[in-house]
Amino acid sequence: FPEKLSNPKLVLVQGALNVVINQNVTLSCLSGSGSPPVRYTLFRHNQQVSALNRSDLTPALFTLTISSASDVGEYKCKAEYNISRGGKYSNSLNFTLIEPISKPVLSSPTSQAKKGQNVTLSCLSENGSLPITYAFFKGKQNISPQKTMQKREAAVIFLFIDSLSDFGTYKCKANNSFPNNTKYSNGFNFTLAEERSHSEPLIISLGVILLLLLIGFALAIPFFIIPLYKASE
Repeated sequence: FPEKLSNPKLVLVQGALNVVINQNVTLSCLSGSGSPPVRYTLFRHNQQVSALNRSDLTPALFTLTISSASDVGEYKCKAEYNISRGGKYSNSLNFTLIEPISKPVLSSPTSQAKKGQNVTLSCLSENGSLPITYAFFKGKQNISPQKTMQKREAAVIFLFIDSLSDFGTYKCKANNSFPNNTKYSNGFNFTLAEERSHSEPLIISLGVILLLLLIGFALAIPFFIIPLYKASE
């Protein structure tokens, strides 16, 4: 009688659990105890993917190509003797499909600012696998710690416009676990809002008063100025 099979161990020997489209991965399945020959079967979501017979104590190697989103998910393998009805199942491995991020968009509720004002900047990539990490820059200088977003929502920073040097080109960058996929946003510039001087309201008030005096003088001509002129003739 063959030695009793132990639960096989499923191990990733090539590739990564975070995969991209058309990536190849290799899985190894082996029972630590048992008497060859052993049949190893690989399953994805309880559906058979492939099967291999081993006549010795070497692992069964399954090479897969992740060609679509349907190829990711939970994988398990089963070890069994051909003469038995049962079998032993392995641990599971879960593959996750990672997608490249889209170019992030940098925006603000206001495009004008003045010295002494608080403003906000928001950075968001509409597409790409989560989590996404964002960083903000003014010119080439990093202006905030990185922000890692676990949900599809914008990273937001708050700025204080302290001087004219704070008016410049701002950008943000985004990246995720997809290899070599850092994307930079559009540039965003705050423009200096025109500030009214304290003398402007006084000038406007004086102008209104002067205009009212001129209108009053014009209305008084028929009633007072002309009669007085005629009386003096």
